[in-house]
Amino acid sequence: MKQHLRAGVYLLNWLEGQNLTLATCRQDDLERWMISDDARLRQEAGHFVRWALSQKITRDLSFPAERWNGPSQPMDDEARWSMARHLLHDATIKAEDRLAGLLLLLYAQWPAAISRLTVDHIEETDGVVRIRLGAVPVELPAPVAELALQQVAVRRSHAVLARTDSPWLFPGGQPGHPISAWAMGERVRKLGIRLAEARSTALFQLATELPAAVLARTLGIDITVAVKWQRAAAGDWAAYAAEVSRRNSKA
Repeated sequence: MKQHLRAGVYLLNWLEGQNLTLATCRQDDLERWMISDDARLRQEAGHFVRWALSQKITRDLSFPAERWNGPSQPMDDEARWSMARHLLHDATIKAEDRLAGLLLLLYAQWPAAISRLTVDHIEETDGVVRIRLGAVPVELPAPVAELALQQVAVRRSHAVLARTDSPWLFPGGQPGHPISAWAMGERVRKLGIRLAEARSTALFQLATELPAAVLARTLGIDITVAVKWQRAAAGDWAAYAAEVSRRNSKA
């Protein structure tokens, strides 16, 4: 019971930070929290949400029974790169979907973070294209940069033609709003990407190459999350997986 109450407090605090309440929270908001690095005690939060529904404090919310608490098995980095190469070169896939998939595969970005990107997050200076995912912009390699610039050009041309005044890199169906986190996640899944595993693989590999502080500044993730991933990458993977498995069995 204490865990359920604590989970409710975590969720309510996050909602307050988003200028939301349980009454104004919608499914897109809930899913944005669920896949964010701020989410804690996800499963327990489900009990709180269902209680709020039964008390008619909120409405039209659903909470999945399953959760993901981090990696629990070895990751296939070759499969990740194979999918990345596929997205880089398969012109039959929409450019915007290719870009979204690559942001997840290469830069460990959750659909919620991708959906909130605007055209101003893409910067081009002296032929170098960068994307601002965190405090420090990241330079994009040429193939990814081309996709990013193409998407920016499409969005800006629509603005010039007065088709939209939306600043979002990935606009949603509702005018002036970005695509929802859920809808973005579905688009990426349809590419054949398993969200949690792909992001885990990307984070694990990046953590072997970059200090935690750099991960946090460039990817826009919390420093404590970056530190955990670096510890995992620096230690024995099998031991870490076993630790996660034990933690999940006790949850």
